[in-house]
Amino acid sequence: MTAYDIAGLHLEQAGTGGPLVLCLHGIGSSSAAFAPQLEALGRDFRVLAWDAPGYAKSADFEGELSLDDYADTAAAVIRAHGGRAHVLGVSWGGVIALRLATRHPDLVVSLTVADSTPGSGTSPGKAAGMRARVAELAQLGPRAFAEQRGPRLVSRQAPYELVQRVVDTMAGSIRLPGYAHAAESMAATDLRGELARVTAPALVLCGDQDRVTGPEASQVLAGGLHRTAYVIVKDAGHLANQEQPEHFNAWLLSHLHIVTNPETSKG
Repeated sequence: MTAYDIAGLHLEQAGTGGPLVLCLHGIGSSSAAFAPQLEALGRDFRVLAWDAPGYAKSADFEGELSLDDYADTAAAVIRAHGGRAHVLGVSWGGVIALRLATRHPDLVVSLTVADSTPGSGTSPGKAAGMRARVAELAQLGPRAFAEQRGPRLVSRQAPYELVQRVVDTMAGSIRLPGYAHAAESMAATDLRGELARVTAPALVLCGDQDRVTGPEASQVLAGGLHRTAYVIVKDAGHLANQEQPEHFNAWLLSHLHIVTNPETSKG
């Protein structure tokens, strides 16, 4: 049983045939972050992108939600839509995806983890910084919070339109208590000891100008996973999937096709 009823979960969908792909967004975003992937993948895959519990159009949950609860909620979505899925997670979504892969390995065909981290529990300072965001959001409100944090999620060279889209998405997606549950799930997590238990083939991507988690955190993930490829996305910040969607999607589609059709991909 999950702590969160998926009947209250909002899902954006694309595609009507092919294998299932589930997209899990970062802590300051929503399903809107995956617009470029919904369009690109929808030709060959059935794609779902969630608004995480307590985000955007998804229902709130007043109790506590741990990382296990988010992973179990994602597992319930996969079961409700076919039973197995490729999972794409960005930042916090990547942390959820990795825990999903160790708790429910039978449901995860492959992983793509972008601009992510083993969690904020890797050091007291990172954990404290993550928890401090909750009070900051409560004090500033979603719009001012987003205007302060959003621009750092892309490179310094990102076009104004992208920066505004990122800020607007964050402002329209985050609220309490959902953000507080997410922040605590990150602050309490250190995945380094369980990466070796992930059996699904994984693609780890990171923007070369990621100022939030940085390439170093992605390298830790890639180094700890057994079946993995590691790719640096040039000219991209933390939201590489939005800032360089063509390059990101090319790597993602290549990974998905190789995993889905390993024999034909050899030629």
